[in-house]
Amino acid sequence: MRRGMLAISVAALLFGAACGNSSDTEAKPSEATAGGAGGAGGGKTVALFLPESKTTRYEAFDRPLFEAKVAELCPDCHVLYSNADQDAAKQQQQVEAALTQGADVLVLDAVDAAAVAPLVNKAKQKKVPVIAYDRLISGIDYEYYVSFDNVRVGEMQGQALLDALNAKGTAGKGEIVMIHGSPTDPSSADYKKGAHNILDGKVTIGREFDTPDWSPDKAQQEMEQAITAIGRDNIVGVLSANDGMASGAIAAMKRAGYTTMPPITGQDSELAAVQRILSGEQYMTIYLDIRAEAERSAELAVALAKGEKPAAPDKANNGTADIPAYLLDPIPVTVDKIADTIIKDGFYKAADVCTPELTDACAKAGIK
Repeated sequence: MRRGMLAISVAALLFGAACGNSSDTEAKPSEATAGGAGGAGGGKTVALFLPESKTTRYEAFDRPLFEAKVAELCPDCHVLYSNADQDAAKQQQQVEAALTQGADVLVLDAVDAAAVAPLVNKAKQKKVPVIAYDRLISGIDYEYYVSFDNVRVGEMQGQALLDALNAKGTAGKGEIVMIHGSPTDPSSADYKKGAHNILDGKVTIGREFDTPDWSPDKAQQEMEQAITAIGRDNIVGVLSANDGMASGAIAAMKRAGYTTMPPITGQDSELAAVQRILSGEQYMTIYLDIRAEAERSAELAVALAKGEKPAAPDKANNGTADIPAYLLDPIPVTVDKIADTIIKDGFYKAADVCTPELTDACAKAGIK
């Protein structure tokens, strides 16, 4: 993996110049039409739909990595990109517009994965193949699903929290707060299931929340409610499903007067989260190989655009069918693992992470 931000930016820039993809979250119809099957050069159009931008990974990594790989594999292909800003109705309009404009393949990270089957059906009627990206679409059959082993993510988060509580001797002495992701995201249910697989019967769960839109602000409100209900001194740990919501929980605890944070989990390895781990505010994050996810999806999209359908190594049952799947492995990262994973792989450079106030913490963690 080579995830340096400079390389990503250059790749995205080169691709934008070569292939004419839109730089906006709303793709321009003229650009999409130009890249359709009958457009200049006969290039195919791959439509990429991402769900939101509050989680930094989508615009910083998923989109540019996907676009760069398509450009590498198919120089005359075009990427029609849209971001729904966590609005399911807006995403529906984006997908319908892409189909009208002649998209040859849809790569869809659904805002509401349980409600997009009619959109997938419209694509099927037009013989446009669909790849479910990151979130498993339910209720209909389609070509591929590319994501991570999401139950395993939750199990890793739960195990990391349990290990931290046992090390502190607080596993049976207080209560934990569980802050899960959006109820419209099936991945969130998987993370939740995995966490409960590990934690049930071993800790006391004081409060548990499903957080609309994966919103850090709403997570902060939920954590404030939990502190009021449980009591500041009785909370010994927080299971947060991602880094953004962990930031909201930490903000609530700081506001409540915490001087030392209990163990807090996360996911996505956001830069701010890595820095919080170094400073001791957050205990761990889940490191996802977003490059592998984005590039594998791009490879499949280009193959489908060419009329090919490679065999997939896995299957994922979505309640209606067994979807051919690529399920990637997550990696739990605590402070002692940052150097050998996130920094070694070039996801961030040491200079990005190690601000002046973190110099000593970085040296102690072996980051240089």
